[in-house]
Amino acid sequence: MTKLALEEFLPYRLNRLAAAVSQAFRAVYGPHHDLTVPEWRVLATLGQFETMSAKVIGAHSAMHKTKVSRAVRALEERRWLARRESPDDRREEILRLTPLGRKSYAEIVPRALAFEARILEALGPDAGDAGRLLGALERGIGIGAGEP
Repeated sequence: MTKLALEEFLPYRLNRLAAAVSQAFRAVYGPHHDLTVPEWRVLATLGQFETMSAKVIGAHSAMHKTKVSRAVRALEERRWLARRESPDDRREEILRLTPLGRKSYAEIVPRALAFEARILEALGPDAGDAGRLLGALERGIGIGAGEP
C-alpha cells in the first residue's frame, strides 16, 4: 500500500500555511476592532470595491453565504455597513460601508500592508517568485485573484 506523507503533501501544507497566516493576521485587525475573520473579509471587500451584493462578496472571498450573512449583520449592527435595494433585482441588496466603516477600514489597511511587507521581507529575494507561483497555482485550480 502506498502511504501519504501528510507533512509533505502540498494541499495539506498550503492549508496549514493559510491557517497560520490567517491567525497571525488576525492580530492586525482583531484586538483593535474586535472583528472576526468573516467580518474582516466583508469589510475589506467593500473597502476595495465600495458596493457589492452579499452573494458577490461570498464568491470573491470564498466564504459560505451563512458566514457572509452573519458578518454583514454584525457590521450593520456596528453601523459600519448599510444596505439598499438593488435597482436591478429587488430580492438583492447592495452593501456599502458607512463613514464609520470606511474609517475603520482606513485604520486597518496600513497595518495590513505592513503585515504583508513583513511576510515578503521574510521571503527575501524569493518574494517575486512566490507571487508568481501562487498565481500559477490559482490559475491551475481555476480560481482568479482579481476583481469579482
